[in-house]
Formats: sequence, structure tokens, C-alpha cells
Amino acid sequence: MIEILRTINPVDLSYAQALLKDASIESHVFDTNASVIEGSIGAIPRRLMVIDEDAATAKEILSKGGIEPYDGKPF
Repeated sequence: MIEILRTINPVDLSYAQALLKDASIESHVFDTNASVIEGSIGAIPRRLMVIDEDAATAKEILSKGGIEPYDGKPF
């Protein structure tokens, strides 16, 4: 799986998932439990993942939707 989005903003995460779902791209959110445990300080971002074959298309969809895809750099 490839990480295409890393965010502490639940609205951005939900919007990104909706964009991908509309394009029939399955996505998974990682680090939800860790993010919830740490509270609301936003120290642990959640990661949106897709399968390798969908990564390029998913990043393009996010960009067109106004969300900057994850570029591999530290948060």
C-alpha cells in the first residue's frame, strides 16, 4: 500500500475518502486509534492509503479536488 495523504484534519481526510470513493478507488485510514488516544493536540497525523496500482490516479484525483497529496517528506 502507498500513503497518499497524511493529515491531522479529519475534514480533509473525509473529503479525500469521498473523492476516491466516487472514483471507485478503495482507501484505508491508518493510525486512527493512535490519533484518537493522543487527544486533540494533533500530534499524530492519520494516513490515507491505497493499493500501489491506484496511487498515481488517487494522487491526481486529490490534486484536482484541492488536496495536496503526500509527497513522502516528514510531516
